[in-house]
Amino acid sequence: MTSPRALTLACFCPWGEGLETASAFAARAAQLDVSTRTAQATPDLLRMARLDCDWHGENVRCWAHLQHPAFTVREVLSFGPAGLPALLSRRPTADEERWVIFDGQNPEKIAPVLGQVLPLLRRQGWRLAYYAFDEASRTMPCFAVLAPHLSILVHDEAPLDPRAQRLLPATCLRVHRSWVANFVPFSTPFREAVEPKIVFMGSRLGLTPHRQRQLDFLARTYGDRLVTCTDHSVSIAQRGDLARYQVSLCPEGRRFTSPTMSGTHTDRPFWSGCLGLVPVCEDSAPGGRLQALHEANLLIRYRHGDLPDLRRACDAALAWTVEQRRRTYDHFNTHETVGAALATALAAAGPQ
Repeated sequence: MTSPRALTLACFCPWGEGLETASAFAARAAQLDVSTRTAQATPDLLRMARLDCDWHGENVRCWAHLQHPAFTVREVLSFGPAGLPALLSRRPTADEERWVIFDGQNPEKIAPVLGQVLPLLRRQGWRLAYYAFDEASRTMPCFAVLAPHLSILVHDEAPLDPRAQRLLPATCLRVHRSWVANFVPFSTPFREAVEPKIVFMGSRLGLTPHRQRQLDFLARTYGDRLVTCTDHSVSIAQRGDLARYQVSLCPEGRRFTSPTMSGTHTDRPFWSGCLGLVPVCEDSAPGGRLQALHEANLLIRYRHGDLPDLRRACDAALAWTVEQRRRTYDHFNTHETVGAALATALAAAGPQ
């Protein structure tokens, strides 16, 4: 019987500093002074920087909790741009399989040195995994530098840019999957008793006339049973508080116009499901995976621009039983987190 592979992971975070354990960085991310890396210390920019730092810190926390039957995780490290020299000087231990993890468009943060660093990492036995979202192969300038060194690419856009795709090694595992929930599975306990309310997960950046029409309709229909969240995002520290509600209304919001992104969606339905809320989602984008989850009775969709159908979906979600919500909670925490997606890819990539 083959023993599980022993993995060491090093996760790049743009808010990180030197090389340290991922758990140590995740624990102090919320206390980092974001003003030192903000061009102008205006209240709005500082608030956005704080949300961004916390969000990326939570990604690191997710990588720190990776689990899979195919491997054991020996150590999870975190590093920022300043931690590259320490990472390059780190010597491997026996039987250690080493992976550097990038996500988002964060490789661009170290683009000036990427061309020199990546060959050195490869020579030292590090393999590279990249969990991209948005149109990284088209909009991230350093993608052409990163691509030839990748062993895993999890990508949101489909198809990839043909020129960029030709740069990927034949051995690179390519997985078409959206960014899902940056949630440590089951970290928020399931609540059997919840308030029969709908929390509207919108964004000020996308408060269009269409969205406002929905909000006005919902306010007239549900009154004080509607809770609105129209900020850019919900802070990591506040997400758990939303578990007190029954339903999360997650409009698609992004309304992608490019063909390569028209089948994707936001991450709100996924972390709502991880909290135990019933996700209700508009079908304004094809979102194939959302439709599959809808057909499996793990979320509810309604027709774009159809207010009566929106009310039908919300009423159905408010009527879900504890057992239905728990089934959704269990599924999303088990299968729809970024940690689960990356762990599955690492297992599939196999040893070098």
